[in-house]
Amino acid sequence: MPGTVGRVPTPATPVPGASTEAGADAGVLAHDWAGTPLGPPEAWDPSVRAVVELILASPMPMALAYGDDLVLLYNAGYAELLGSRHPGALGRPAAEVYAEVWALPGVGEVIERTYRQGVSFLEKESTVPLVREHSAVAEQAVFTRGYSPVRDSAGRIVGMLTVAAETTHVTEQLQSLSEVAAALAGTLTLDDVARVALRHTINTFDADQVAFAVDEGGGGWRTVRRVRGELMDEADERLPPLWRRVPADWSAPVVRVARAGDPSFLRDGQPLRETAVDRHDQKIRSMAALPLGTSVVRGGLAVGFQATHAWSAAERALLAASCELIGQAAERARRFETQHGTAQLLQRSMLPAHLPDLPRLRIAARYDPGVDGNAAGGDFYDAFLLPTGDLGVVLGDVAGHDVQAAARMGQVRAALRALALADPAPDAVLAGLDRLVTSLGAEAGTDELFVTVVFGVVDADRRQVTLASAGHPAPLIRRSDPDGRSRAEYVDLPAGPPLGLGGRPVTATVPFRPGDTLLLFSDGVVERRRQSLTAGLDSLVDALAKAGSSDPRALCAVATAAVPGGTEDDVAVLAVEHALKPSRSASMEVPAEPTAPSRVRHWMTGQLTEWQVPESVIGAAVLCTSELTTNALLHAGTAARVEIDLSPERLLVSVADTGTRGTVTRTRTDTLSSRGRGLGLIEQLSDAWGTDPTVRGSTVWFEILVPAVERR
Repeated sequence: MPGTVGRVPTPATPVPGASTEAGADAGVLAHDWAGTPLGPPEAWDPSVRAVVELILASPMPMALAYGDDLVLLYNAGYAELLGSRHPGALGRPAAEVYAEVWALPGVGEVIERTYRQGVSFLEKESTVPLVREHSAVAEQAVFTRGYSPVRDSAGRIVGMLTVAAETTHVTEQLQSLSEVAAALAGTLTLDDVARVALRHTINTFDADQVAFAVDEGGGGWRTVRRVRGELMDEADERLPPLWRRVPADWSAPVVRVARAGDPSFLRDGQPLRETAVDRHDQKIRSMAALPLGTSVVRGGLAVGFQATHAWSAAERALLAASCELIGQAAERARRFETQHGTAQLLQRSMLPAHLPDLPRLRIAARYDPGVDGNAAGGDFYDAFLLPTGDLGVVLGDVAGHDVQAAARMGQVRAALRALALADPAPDAVLAGLDRLVTSLGAEAGTDELFVTVVFGVVDADRRQVTLASAGHPAPLIRRSDPDGRSRAEYVDLPAGPPLGLGGRPVTATVPFRPGDTLLLFSDGVVERRRQSLTAGLDSLVDALAKAGSSDPRALCAVATAAVPGGTEDDVAVLAVEHALKPSRSASMEVPAEPTAPSRVRHWMTGQLTEWQVPESVIGAAVLCTSELTTNALLHAGTAARVEIDLSPERLLVSVADTGTRGTVTRTRTDTLSSRGRGLGLIEQLSDAWGTDPTVRGSTVWFEILVPAVERR
């Protein structure tokens, strides 16, 4: 195929059956021109001969339409555009060759006007059906065509010259630029920006390797790359990019241009010779590296090829435009991550760092921030030991998604714990909170301080729980019957008015026997747009009744997914299980270093063996825990904490990280690549598993039931 705009021009393919002679195509010259208005070649006007020689020597598609009949003479490039019409179109009038389209607007009239009036014309982006070499299917190619009059030695117009330049590739690249702009508009974090930038660049330029770098803010850099042919499936696209941290003086082109602010283009060489980390880097010969073009986030983008590559003006312009868009998205992402980090820091100070670890009461909580996670929310939960030895549990909601709501939430939570430590009676605690909220509202000069809360005292010895509510949804209890079946029911508890309205809280005391689980939840769990609250409450109680386990962590996951549809509200749940028998638990802090997974395997094998856990359970649990630990260290990049809890019925293992890169995506085993294989393995070997996104990162947990015949 002849050369095109945006590519290195290549010699035109000779017309089939012809040979090249002095730059002219002998096959075209050998045509019987004597019977056409052109006449025999030896009689051609010198000016016309010069035009013909130019046409036949050019790699661009060119054609001469000669005389009043506009008979065609063209080169190999134009022959490819004609397809099956060649070679029959040689020496025939253009109106006959293009009979099916000649009368259409912008076709025959333009050619005839150029010839009759001597007026040049440029036709931009016309679509031509074209059958490529080694392809039997016609594709719609885009061309820019120019029409110019041809004059003989006496200055008379004797024909019309057509020059066609294919712009299909450029058009596709401009379309891809529009697509990447749309994709970047939906990014929130630098991880998101990196994924879009790498995918767009490697596909648009058909590159062998793409690298993306941003400054760390403390002198160093974060880089990530993508190599052509690298297996990337849907699961990998959702996982965080594998960033590599490098020093501030790193000499790779992507960092060098980011520091200097000037682009670089290398046609042939070894651009990664000094910084190569593997054979992919060593093979790169041509590279373009450009800064992101933003003053807020220093960064760069590098595109590499394993062969020599001449960077055309069109490619350079497209790369510059892409970097401009990526830079703007990186600025937005950096601002979001800064705000998100501040919101998370505030939220962390408001929620308990650890829940009580008790032999007969197992406790778990889950918090999902609403909106986009970029604001501190007003939902809160707490669980703490009372002077009486009982357990105090609370879940509340302060209206709003801003710093003020979070600050008021902190005040309410701190005051509630102080009141409960003085007098744990739920009605007395809520009465004291009511006076506090009334005072806060008067201080702020508003009557719109909306706070709901439910507080309870769990007495394991008396096997009961006493609760009081101020405008909050009633808690739910999942009960295990002696026959092994389970059921769920809401506590018959009057909601009362929200805090600050002078309400008189009413308490309710209900049985809480071994095997029961208490669930406190915020309204974000059950409220959905265009759905009644009753439907949401019914879905929640039904889901908990059908849950396969009474474990509090598992029930938290079931509760947050019980009502279909998304919510913009915060979601908070707190579950307390009254265990049938005391469980045993242990934990290990895992440093972020390569030897950590092996240390976890050794520790866990020894601990479970000491507890006389069946070997079949130990093997599956150790393998799953090793995979989760590796996943946490790889994708969060922080230290992790492994916790194991063994009851007579099941083994529960959780791995928590302190990263903020989002939740782990649950994906089917057959669609996972090597980077996500561990999650599919856990799905196969465990009886239940899930993820708990919290304000401190993510926790992935799994549960393996201990067979009844093997329980010791």
